[in-house]
Formats: sequence, structure tokens, C-alpha cells
Amino acid sequence: MAYIKVKFRPPSSANSFGSVYYQVVHERHVRRINTAYKVLSSEWDKDLSFPSPIKNSPRAAAVLSIQESIARDTRRLAKITQYYEKSGYTFGVDDIVCDFERYSRECTLFSFMEMLIASFRQNHKIRISETYSAALNSFKRFRAYEDIALDAVRSDIIEAYQAYLQACGLVPNTVSFYMRILRAAYNRAVKRELTEQRNPFRHVYTGVDKTIKRALPLKTIKKLKALDISLVPQVEYARDMFLLSFYLRGMSFVDMAYLKKEDLRHGYITYRRRKTGQSLIIAWTEEMQLILDKYPRNPTQYLLPIINKTEINERYCYRNTGYNINRNLKKLAEIAGLDVPLTMYYARHSWASAAKSKGVPISVISEGMGHDSEATTRIYLSSLDTSLVDKANQLILSSL
Repeated sequence: MAYIKVKFRPPSSANSFGSVYYQVVHERHVRRINTAYKVLSSEWDKDLSFPSPIKNSPRAAAVLSIQESIARDTRRLAKITQYYEKSGYTFGVDDIVCDFERYSRECTLFSFMEMLIASFRQNHKIRISETYSAALNSFKRFRAYEDIALDAVRSDIIEAYQAYLQACGLVPNTVSFYMRILRAAYNRAVKRELTEQRNPFRHVYTGVDKTIKRALPLKTIKKLKALDISLVPQVEYARDMFLLSFYLRGMSFVDMAYLKKEDLRHGYITYRRRKTGQSLIIAWTEEMQLILDKYPRNPTQYLLPIINKTEINERYCYRNTGYNINRNLKKLAEIAGLDVPLTMYYARHSWASAAKSKGVPISVISEGMGHDSEATTRIYLSSLDTSLVDKANQLILSSL
């Protein structure tokens, strides 16, 4: 039977720190596991073989933290030895030490999330890898880049992280975004039995606030369409992509970027939404063709002048173009005298709002993305009669 003992190596001088280490004993073989925990001799309880904080000492909190870490480590060592003893396999003290050190090295939040991110990228789930990377980088900054064991992820730490994000000026939905990703990663670790479920996210906000509707009225869309901004071609290009998104029933920018030439056949665009996999068909209209004809034919497989360079990474090209468009849309808003931070996403909201203003039934289009979740919008759109939607779209476009 294996035994775990917590030991203390006293310092060479009275006012220095001594080191805490673990002694693993099995079948008369002894191995030592060093730790990074340092305490004063006066903080070490010889009878309990455990650190004990001195009352009113400024180091009391630090010693309590060390207590928690030691308790966590010894629980992990006990689990490892129990596993080997129940398995019936022959094992040695080195097996216990090796497993513990591997866990200490790999079973941290940073390491686990980095492993997940690498796995997502390997499986071509680029978007989810980017969201996990964003959440991890945010949490790293909060921790001052000090990693944390999965077993040490507690509700008080997550609450402190929420307060940190709020102090950084992030809105509730952005705070919730990071919290939901961290919770998903934590739950994956629980499912893989790398840690126990302690529900550390139970006291933080993980919902989705109803956002302010980002929609422009039809008269404003008409104003943007009529602007002569040929002297600022970058702003004109951004305006044209915005209008094209609107014409395409509020198509998202990523779906526009990845439309292929072969998707346009017999007067219809047929594509699948990259976000949901939903198949959609949109009538190709004269308004759309006029914009397409303004720009040189795309030398790539893609239809629109967004990803138009074959020598660089497609995703980099799409994202860089998107950033430039949104930056120039803000310039467009200034030129047009609009007091809104105009982005491509306004086109999606604006089409939905325009459809509602034209009396299009709620079964055809939800109220300008006004549902509590976008999933509800997708439910409505999934069963639409395409011809009915195209009639609604033509009704809107004829008003411009």
C-alpha cells in the first residue's frame, strides 16, 4: 500500500523560507516530489505536518492559499494511488510520481485550453479556436499570466475575473461571452475526469442581454445609396458591400466573402450559412449585379470582390477586408451625418426591420433580429417559402 506524507525542509537561517515537499512510499521504496510552496519555520505545524497561518500575520492569506494547494495535491496523489490499487496492476512508486507530475504539468486551465485550441484548429474549426483563444488570452491577462490548476478553479476566482472584466469597461454581453467559453472548457475538463465539478460559474452572469436594435430606416439606406463618394473609393467600396449585404436579405459578411461563382446559377444564389449550415436561396437582382459590375472580375473562385488574392491566407484576407470595411463604414456614417457606429451588421438588422415595416409576416422574418436569441430567427427562416421571401425582398428594393 502506498503512503503520502507532507514534509518540511527547514531553512538554513531563522528568517528564511523553508520548502514543502511530498514523500511517496510504496513497498519500501521512497520518492520525493518537490513543490514551489515556501513557508517560514514558525508557520509550520510539526504535529499536523502542515502549514498553519499565524494570527494577524500579513502572510496569513498566503499560508491559507498554500494549505489549499497542498490539500489539492494530496487528494490528487491519493486518487492516483487508489486507481493503481484498484486496477490490480503491478505498479511502483515511480508510476505514482510520474502520473502526478504529468497531471501537474498538463491539468491546468491554460494548458487544457491550449490543447483544445490546437485540436479545434486541427479539425478545421477555426472560428471556435479563435473564440477560445480570445477568452484564454483575456483570462491570462487577469491572472498576470500565472497558470492555475483545474482543481483550483473556484467560484471566488471566477467572480474576481468578472469584476476585472467589468472594471475594464466591457459590456455585459462581452463579459458573458468570455464566461461561457471558460465554462464550456471547464465542463469539457470535468467530462474527461480531469477535475471534479465544483460549479465555479454559478455566481457570474452567463446570459445574453437583449441588445439595442441596430437598424437603419429605409430612407437612410436610400440616402447612403444616393451618396456620390467616388472621390473616396475605399469608403465607396465599403458602402457598396453594405448595400449588397442589405440586398441579399441581410447576408452576413462571412457568407458574402465565401460565396463562390458557382453559387450563382440561373438567376439565384444558393449557399449554406457558415454559422448554422442552413441552406438558403436568394434571387439575384439587377441591384446586386450593378454593384458586382463596378469591380474587376474576381480572379479567385469567389464571386464578390472580398477574397480576391490567391497568394495569401483566405481567412486572413477575409478578416482584414472586414476590418477595413467596418472602419470605412464609420467614415461613411460621418459623411452621411449619421450618429451611429455603422458596421456591416447594421445591414442585417436593417433588412429585417424594413421587411417588418412593409408588413411582411413574422413567420417570414423575425422582428429585425429582435428575438431573445438568434436561434429563434433561424427557426423562422428555416421553413420559409423562398419565393415568398424573394417577393418580400423585391418589395423592399423597389422602395429604394
